[in-house]
Amino acid sequence: MASRATIIPELEKMSVEQLKSIKEQSDMEVNLLQDSLNNIRTATNRLDLASIALRDLSLRPQGKKMLVPLTASLYVPGTLDDAEKVLVDVGTGYFIEKTMEEGKNYCERKINLLKSNYDQLLEVTSKKKHIADEAGIVLQAKMKQLASAS
Repeated sequence: MASRATIIPELEKMSVEQLKSIKEQSDMEVNLLQDSLNNIRTATNRLDLASIALRDLSLRPQGKKMLVPLTASLYVPGTLDDAEKVLVDVGTGYFIEKTMEEGKNYCERKINLLKSNYDQLLEVTSKKKHIADEAGIVLQAKMKQLASAS
């Protein structure tokens, strides 16, 4: 990350309009990145729940009566036929049959990938926020200068 000392001189050379533009652009990017971070967090939570469900399912005996989720709020009665085979949602409406162990491994790999992406995105967001904050500070200073000069 660029240090404060290297960012401020570059920003101080800019006009008020340029600073406003930089600040607005950086703020917008930070908001978009925050949305992406929230989406990654939501996806990670869903995969964590799926992983827990797979673990619980693997402990149930064949023939066990249970409620099967069709949607987030609609469940129908069902019977566990084979706990060693699961359908994994791989996106865009596609499902792949896997063994229980493969299903658990899939969830763990996806969770690890999302956590890695989250960490990288968090770093980028922090840098963009720093730039927006610095541009705001320089912009305020220039606005005070202009106000006192007139």
